[in-house]
Amino acid sequence: MNRNPLIPFVLIMVFGIGLVSFLSAIGLNDLNEAENGSEEVVVLEPEERYQQSCISCHGQNFEGGAGPSLLGVGERYSNEEIQDILLNGKEGGMPAGLVPQEELEPFVEWLSSLE
Repeated sequence: MNRNPLIPFVLIMVFGIGLVSFLSAIGLNDLNEAENGSEEVVVLEPEERYQQSCISCHGQNFEGGAGPSLLGVGERYSNEEIQDILLNGKEGGMPAGLVPQEELEPFVEWLSSLE
């Protein structure tokens, strides 16, 4: 009844190598798809982007909270200044890059129109 103690370790090693090879092949396939641009870019409407990225700080009704109120922001800032804030953020907590470049112009126009 003397079994070879190396067999379970060899089986685990073979299984691990197979798993790593399989996952690497999947990753390479995903990388090729990303390089070929096969992934579709989803562009959201300004209201949807606000719900996804901004509502937690600026409030459900744009009234402010952790961030300032956005009501009348078009009167306080020009469209270029709003775009700069969205791209680069602002000291005090506004992070940069919450609105993708594809959505920036419609989002700035929508924000400027809030009253």
